[in-house]
Amino acid sequence: MLKKILKSYDYSLVVVVILLAVFGLIMIYSASMVTAIQRYGYESDHFFDRQRIYLLASALAFIFFAIVPYKMYLNNKILVPLVVLLLGALMGVLAFGTVAGNAQSWYQIGPVRLQPAEFVKIGIIVYLSAVYAKKQPYINEFNKGVLPPLVLLVLVCFFIALQPDYGTALLIVLISGSIILSSGMNLKNIVKLISLGIVLSIPAILILKDHIFSETRLERFQVLSNPFAEEIAQTSGYHLVNSFLALGAGGLKGLGLGQSIQKLGYLPEPHTDFIMAIIAEELGVLGVLFVLCSLGYIVLKGIYIGLKGKDPFGSLLAIGIASMIGIQSFVNLAGISGLIPLTGVPLPFLSYGGSSLLQLSISMGILVNVSMFINYEKKYKNKENKEVQSTISGNNNSTYYLRK
Repeated sequence: MLKKILKSYDYSLVVVVILLAVFGLIMIYSASMVTAIQRYGYESDHFFDRQRIYLLASALAFIFFAIVPYKMYLNNKILVPLVVLLLGALMGVLAFGTVAGNAQSWYQIGPVRLQPAEFVKIGIIVYLSAVYAKKQPYINEFNKGVLPPLVLLVLVCFFIALQPDYGTALLIVLISGSIILSSGMNLKNIVKLISLGIVLSIPAILILKDHIFSETRLERFQVLSNPFAEEIAQTSGYHLVNSFLALGAGGLKGLGLGQSIQKLGYLPEPHTDFIMAIIAEELGVLGVLFVLCSLGYIVLKGIYIGLKGKDPFGSLLAIGIASMIGIQSFVNLAGISGLIPLTGVPLPFLSYGGSSLLQLSISMGILVNVSMFINYEKKYKNKENKEVQSTISGNNNSTYYLRK
């Protein structure tokens, strides 16, 4: 039995995740060694050492969630405490959290900072996938099958917006949207849902307009038109200009590992939001292609697992996790390349940060577990069923000849 289970794991997915995480660790050291000394007064390997510890903890979390059967999360004894924990963590951070980057989004536990909103992403994916899987018999009944699970989504986004962290709140809405669109509800209910969302968002925007449309946030949109303008390049456009310089300097093969110029105090936070710009500068187009192909493989593989699965819960989990990684990657890469305003969203598996890496490892562990069960049922359950049918058929034939 154990041998069959081990054979059913998707090791290609595991290998890609390991490669990305190790590559990210190397690039964090390269990108952060000057910043650690120059800006924070730390040792050059400070962020590298911390990320290495995060990576070890994340590896243990990945193994645990890859082993635990994903169908356990359907149990209300797990699902209900999960919901309570999510809401409690978000409310608690508003009262006891640490402020950083103009948002009260972190718990400070000794030298470690945890961002509960990161874990809310996978929590919402599990919750919505479980509830909509259970509601499949009446998924097209709007008041009974569609609307109730979204109460939690609204509450979660409300508490995250209060921090304020509108970027993460929007990400969670987009990830939830992918699960809702894949849940099997008809087009009529989807249109109703979108209409209701627009109606509810109007008063929320009017109430929070001073925060949402603050001068700083509006400047992020203005920067996109011409970040190199004289009055912008040294102020609100400074981050984007230096990101462009890093992206354009690498060419095909890059300047060489560790040879970035923009990380020498020109590009703020090169090891977090702008790590792809450093990868492009040091490793060129080849380094960028490695990252894009690896992330693209995870996203496409997750969608494939979701489409291949016959269990609605497993399928929605896979699609939700794949969409989370895809959307987050797009937002980060589009931000540093000037397609959308910068949001501070980390690049999955590569940007420095313990909360992000731990949450992604949990998510990938669940995805690998879903894939394992699908492969196991396909390889061995079908084979066992065929053998049983063959035996029954053989017995029926024997009975027929005995009667003759």
